[in-house]
Amino acid sequence: MTHRFNPTILREYDIRGIVGDTLTEADAYALGRTFAALALDEDARRIAVGRDGRTHSGMLEAALVRGLTEGGVDAVLTGMGPSPMLYFATHVLDVDGGIQVTGSHNPADYNGFKLLLKGRSVFGQEIQALGRSAAAGEWTEGNGRTEEVHIREAYVDRLVEGFSGKGFRIGWDAGNGAAGPVLDELIQRLPGHHYAIFSTVDGRFPNHHPDPTVEANLADLKQLVADKQLDFGIAFDGDGDRIGAVDAKGRVIWGDQLLAILAGPVLEAEPGATIIADVKASQVLFDRVAELGGKPLMWKTGHSLIKAKMKETGAPLAGEMSGHIFFKHRWYGFDDALYAAVRLIEAVSVSGKSLTEIMDAMPKTMATPELRFQVDEVRKFATVEEVRDRLTAEGAKVDATDGVRVSTSDGWWLLRASNTQDVLVARAEAADQPGLDRLVAQIDDQLAKSNVERIEAVH
Repeated sequence: MTHRFNPTILREYDIRGIVGDTLTEADAYALGRTFAALALDEDARRIAVGRDGRTHSGMLEAALVRGLTEGGVDAVLTGMGPSPMLYFATHVLDVDGGIQVTGSHNPADYNGFKLLLKGRSVFGQEIQALGRSAAAGEWTEGNGRTEEVHIREAYVDRLVEGFSGKGFRIGWDAGNGAAGPVLDELIQRLPGHHYAIFSTVDGRFPNHHPDPTVEANLADLKQLVADKQLDFGIAFDGDGDRIGAVDAKGRVIWGDQLLAILAGPVLEAEPGATIIADVKASQVLFDRVAELGGKPLMWKTGHSLIKAKMKETGAPLAGEMSGHIFFKHRWYGFDDALYAAVRLIEAVSVSGKSLTEIMDAMPKTMATPELRFQVDEVRKFATVEEVRDRLTAEGAKVDATDGVRVSTSDGWWLLRASNTQDVLVARAEAADQPGLDRLVAQIDDQLAKSNVERIEAVH
């Protein structure tokens, strides 16, 4: 048998599409068969499988498991839960990899798969290779078994192991995503007073879209914090691997600001350690890490790429603007919003200040939202190279880690190609509005020279 996936679902970091349109039950089965062959090729015989709370996750999981077992691999079912719970399962169970059925933070009609094998994320070229293997019908035959394992309690136990924080008044918003049931158990183990909203799993997301990095989705959490006069609020995305937060004044604490707060205790424990953030992060963060005696490292955007860089450098902590926070210090190195929340409570505790006071003390900058520019797939990377070459020729200060990041006396601006869409993404940050205007003018000028027009600003 052979199977062709819709090429749009074979993405950089995972497999993801619209159920019933670009992603079907047949795709889930074929992925199981193809992944089984890849696993057996590496002598991996047992794979943990979890799913999020979407309405079609159970159906896709069943088809995936049928494919895995018919391909000769045993499936260990960890049930419905956040992606980090499945990642945790791969570390503590006798398994050789894992697959989470999840649409992450996408709308309700999306779903997909995050893949792990032998301690690594399967991403990039490996995902493309799975597509080729399925099309060629390179499948193994076998008779794998399935077993169910209840792991939620062990996961919650591990989340609070060694916790040394104080009790605060905290609001939580699980956004009806898969982290809800774990959150309900977690807050019973933490000191303080906790108020959780939307912790009931509902794959239709009736209250708001489960993406805490979009400020509009934090309105309910801000309201809760204001109404109950809480110390701060924490929100999760649909599969619990990205965190959002607000302080007592309702100000959003962005991914790089969270990382700046979390870095303190980690560098206290591991002086001089490397802390990684993606190229979208504020210069304020990199300066803060250096000030704390750490080695700031700017790296490419994308959770699989960050995880790989952490392994290479031995960094105890990393993060992205998108709210993925990775702890290797006292944890396993994967992105886990529930664990990041626990560590945030600890970090605020040891600071001796409130989260609001910590935010007040942060250097104030002005930043744009992500600016997006439509561009043909074939021109996407070429345009960035043109801009880089022009700027380098002009003697500009350019960092080409991932796209082009340009530093000037006003601040910095970034232009990079999206890994998942036919767009260029830009961002700028300066000390004041006139400086920001000058930076944005530079971006527009460079793109005009490459005949690219801005389409929209996405907040």
